[in-house]
Amino acid sequence: MLNKAALEKFQNSLLDRRVQIEKNLTGTTLELDEMRELELNDEGDFASVSAETVVDSAILEQQRKELNEIELALDKIKNGTYGICEMCEEPIGIQRLEVKNFARFCITCREINEKEQK
Repeated sequence: MLNKAALEKFQNSLLDRRVQIEKNLTGTTLELDEMRELELNDEGDFASVSAETVVDSAILEQQRKELNEIELALDKIKNGTYGICEMCEEPIGIQRLEVKNFARFCITCREINEKEQK
């Protein structure tokens, strides 16, 4: 079980990351809007902007997913269920939480879950 200091540390890092992602999402969305308004002079310009837009859209999608995971983790801290695997209900190792502070599964269950997703 995580002590209060560890929980606060994880909560603060989750909150910091949430702020960072929200800034990224706002900035990237504004950039994409500006790109859509550009007058593109030739196919090369269009191809370049189009490729960047695809990459930016993929990054945005990934960051939105991470933001959802962060919100879920913050709710778990409030509910007292943070750091407990959603599958086996055993504690998630602190080393795993330090690498991925919004982890929902312990290492063993994560591997099972990933195999089932494929």
